[in-house]
Amino acid sequence: MNPRTAEVERNTLETRIKIAVNLDGNGAASFNTGLPFLDHMLDQIARHGLIDMNIVSEGDLHIDAHHSVEDIGITLGQAFAKALGDKKGIYRYGHAYCPLDESLSRVVVDFSGRPGLFYQVEFKRALIGGFDVDLFKEFFQGFVNHAGVTLHIDNLKGGNAHHIAETVFKAFGRAVRMAIGSDPRMAGIMPSTKGSL
Repeated sequence: MNPRTAEVERNTLETRIKIAVNLDGNGAASFNTGLPFLDHMLDQIARHGLIDMNIVSEGDLHIDAHHSVEDIGITLGQAFAKALGDKKGIYRYGHAYCPLDESLSRVVVDFSGRPGLFYQVEFKRALIGGFDVDLFKEFFQGFVNHAGVTLHIDNLKGGNAHHIAETVFKAFGRAVRMAIGSDPRMAGIMPSTKGSL
């Protein structure tokens, strides 16, 4: 399999974002988004997905974090799509359950080519370390739309908002790692009866 790497830049009047990914990495990561809690969550994806990532973002944080978070999701989705190419030889589907103390989340992903986000996560407070928890959904929506994946995210149990968020991002990293893994029995074969994804 060819190296599955990509670099993508997105520049708008609201944000300037540059992302590099290596889907066959070891979890090495560097983040500079101006949003420390988001950096912490992105690190969960890298570490548990074994994906090397470098993300730099400059955005209109003086307004709020919405544009930056959404556009980071969009750009990361574009980078995944570019790095995966035609998707031949991948497992395509991935799933993971991740606990953290009282919290438990499940993520199921299908690199189907069909964007769809089904997000069932409720937080008992609006902010974690100054980060608006509503923006997690915006991040995943941006990713889904531009990576072309069907993504189910369910928090099954939880009380502590930090724990809930962390279980979601860890499970996402683990599920993605499974889905994009190389299936030795499907080498060079498209994982779809349609012949394309």
